[in-house]
Amino acid sequence: MIFNVLAVGDVVGEQGVDFLSRHLRSLKKTYDIHFTVVNGENASGVGIHPRQADAIFDGGADVITLGNHTWNRLQIADYLDENSYILRPANYTSRVPGRGWGIFEGPRGLRVGVMNLIGRCEMDCNFDNPFTVADHLLRKGEADIALVDFHAEATSEKGAMGWYLDGRVQALWGTHTHVPTADAQILPKGTGFVTDLGMTGPAQSVLGMDPRQAMNRFLGGLPQRFTPAEGPCKLNAVRFSIDTAKKICLSAERVDIM
Repeated sequence: MIFNVLAVGDVVGEQGVDFLSRHLRSLKKTYDIHFTVVNGENASGVGIHPRQADAIFDGGADVITLGNHTWNRLQIADYLDENSYILRPANYTSRVPGRGWGIFEGPRGLRVGVMNLIGRCEMDCNFDNPFTVADHLLRKGEADIALVDFHAEATSEKGAMGWYLDGRVQALWGTHTHVPTADAQILPKGTGFVTDLGMTGPAQSVLGMDPRQAMNRFLGGLPQRFTPAEGPCKLNAVRFSIDTAKKICLSAERVDIM
């Protein structure tokens, strides 16, 4: 069968949660989506509260992935242990709550593996190696197809991971930078790849945040707590169409709405 996956870029602030809630289900219907993964790590600006995770699930997400702001809202800790459909990066140390890999039921009993990883280049380096962690998780062979959200700063690290896992996972996308890239492609061994999905949230902003605060930072002003910008929102996503029999991705196309 052809299995269509929608990967949605980082949801930013309550505005992003609301925009996703209003548009995701109709988007899934339009693009014949079977499975949806949403990165929610900025749903509260930095981090995510349980009520925001619930709203994202209610809006149509099958799985939520996170990233470097996972622990900015410690209220999420118990939720990560209780709800197997929300993932934090697998290469966090084993002493933290939650999980970074899950097997979820798709259509016709398809076992869909979703992996959440975090990069180390230009990030807090107190993480296990994401490449070797991916190896370890994929060796289990529990899933019929595998999807990866690689939450990383450097485009080179994301690209290297895509090539490293080419042919071993069916789709891999980058998150974290909030800027959509124009390189959606199929790698030589059949993995769908894009460097960064982009974001879901305020369109007239700097990475979803109030532009005045970003300018203040670069002009050397006093530190301020960043807050999401006001105004119209957008949703950045990519649809991956996967042949489940051949275990290859057939197409990767951007799905962006304003």
